[in-house]
Amino acid sequence: MALLAGLFVTDLLVGAMRIPLSALWGDGVEHQIMLSLRLPKAVTAVLAGASLALSGLMMQTLFRNPLAGPYVLGVSSGATLGVATLLLFGTLLGFTATSVGTVTCAILGSVLVLLLVMMFSYRVRSNVTLLIVGMMIGSVAGALVNVMQNFANPDSLKLFIVWTLGSLSSVGWDEMRWLVPIVLVGLACVVLLIKPLNGLVLGEQYAEGLGINIRRIRFLMVIATGLLAGGITAFCGPIAFVGVAVPHIARGLFRTGNHHITVPATALIGADLLLICDAISCAFTYPLPISTVSALFGAPIVIYVILKK
Repeated sequence: MALLAGLFVTDLLVGAMRIPLSALWGDGVEHQIMLSLRLPKAVTAVLAGASLALSGLMMQTLFRNPLAGPYVLGVSSGATLGVATLLLFGTLLGFTATSVGTVTCAILGSVLVLLLVMMFSYRVRSNVTLLIVGMMIGSVAGALVNVMQNFANPDSLKLFIVWTLGSLSSVGWDEMRWLVPIVLVGLACVVLLIKPLNGLVLGEQYAEGLGINIRRIRFLMVIATGLLAGGITAFCGPIAFVGVAVPHIARGLFRTGNHHITVPATALIGADLLLICDAISCAFTYPLPISTVSALFGAPIVIYVILKK
C-alpha cells in the first residue's frame, strides 16, 4: 500500500508541466490541471490496473492456462468490436456515442467473446488448442473491425483510431460516475469467487466434490471479467499484457496459488504497474499511448512464462 501511495503521488507530479503537489489545495491554473486532469487520470490508472490484472487472474484459473488473459483470449478484441460498432456505425443506425452506450457495447462485446471461448472449452481439452481458438476469435473480431473502418466516415474513423491508442486521460470526473460502479461490482464478484477459485485450481472434479456449483461459478466469472475488462476497455481503450503478466508477478513474489493472497496481490501489483506505465508515458513532451508502455513491461514477462513452461 505504501508503494501504491508513493506511485500515485509520483504519477500526479509527472507531466509536461511541472506542478507541485500543493497545487491540489491551491487555486489557479495549476490547481485546475491537477484536480481536473492528473488526479482522475491517476485514479483511473489504479482502477484499470487492478481490473485488468484480476480479469487475467480469473481467466488463467478458469481455463487453467498460464497465458490466458483479456488480450490473448480475444476479450479485449470483443470489447473493441462492440465500441467500433457504436463509434463507426452508430450514427447510421441513429445512435449517439455516449459514455453509457460505449460501456454497454464494450461489455457486451467482451462477454460475447468470452462465452464463445468457454463454449469451445467444453469441446477442447488442450490448453494450447484453446489458446489458439481464443486468438482466432480475437482475430475474427479484429477483421470485422477492419471491415467497419473501411466503410466508416472519416470523422467517426478518426474518433475510433484515437480510442484504440489507449489513454487514461480520457476519463474525467463525469465518466468516473460510470466507471467506478462498474469496477466495484466486478471487484465484488471477484471477492465472492475467491473460495471457489481455490477449488477450481485443483480441478473441476475436486471442486464439485467440495460442493461448488461449477456452472454458476463460470457464469459469475464471465460476468466479472466482462465488467472489469469490458468497462476498462470502453473508457481507456485496449491496454495490452497487463492481464496476462501481473498474475504471474503476484504468484512469483508470494510463492503461492492461494487466491486469498493472490487476488489482493494481483490487484495491488496491477495498479502499481499501470501507475508506473502512466508516469513513463507522461514523462515525454508528447505522451506515449499507455498500451505501448504496458507492452514494454508485459511482453518480456509473457516470453519468460512461455520459455519456463
